[in-house]
Amino acid sequence: MKALIVSAHPDANSLTAALKDLAVSTLEANGHEVAVSDLYAMKWQSAADFTDFDGITGPDFMHASGTAYETGRLAPDIQAEQQKLLDADLVVLLFPLWWFTVPAILKGWIDRVFTYNFAYGASIPRYGDGPLAGKRAMLATLTGGRAGHYTPRGVNGPIEDLLFPLNHGLLYFTGFDVLPPFVAHSAVHLTQEGYDDIKEGFQRRLTTAFTTEPLPYRPEAGGDYTPLTRPDASELAPGLETPGTSGFGLHLADQR
Repeated sequence: MKALIVSAHPDANSLTAALKDLAVSTLEANGHEVAVSDLYAMKWQSAADFTDFDGITGPDFMHASGTAYETGRLAPDIQAEQQKLLDADLVVLLFPLWWFTVPAILKGWIDRVFTYNFAYGASIPRYGDGPLAGKRAMLATLTGGRAGHYTPRGVNGPIEDLLFPLNHGLLYFTGFDVLPPFVAHSAVHLTQEGYDDIKEGFQRRLTTAFTTEPLPYRPEAGGDYTPLTRPDASELAPGLETPGTSGFGLHLADQR
């Protein structure tokens, strides 16, 4: 199997960088072929703009990106990353959680690489049936705060909610089977014991990445959402929610 590690940290001596190298060695030791996009080392351009489209300027930015994709006129660095995604059976996005989201360079990779007509489009299925269906993806993130800060009653809010836009709105939207995220808390001023625990946990998740059950998100076309021809289209049908569930959790199938 083939894996792609997309890593985002400016410090080559960071914990994120160490886990990137660990991901490569662990996956290769398990017989997988690994590609790496180390965005800072690549000096990846963060800003998405019309210069990516070889002179195509309209009718709007979204459709310009789609036209550039369809005609082979996307910037070469974008084409290379899209090919890596197409080749991969597993994609791991590895990053520190900065201001409750990804570093800007990783957001720029998403904005530039997941173009119209490649990752999504008006006539392209979505939420479980997108262009990248059949592939697996996993977020791997490090937080400076303690684990208790990222619970339903924690001051930062539940980590599941913070990662929902990436897990559901990016990865599942475009078709990936989304694995439960790997999250390491208190990832500053680590003791050797703390690092060893993170290392062991990450290796275990990578070793089982092709057998772990994905998050049970509801496919849009699976019958749980109202038909697209109705004014209230794509709302979860009444009575399907797990008792006591609200917010983002509504989009996970009942696991009782």
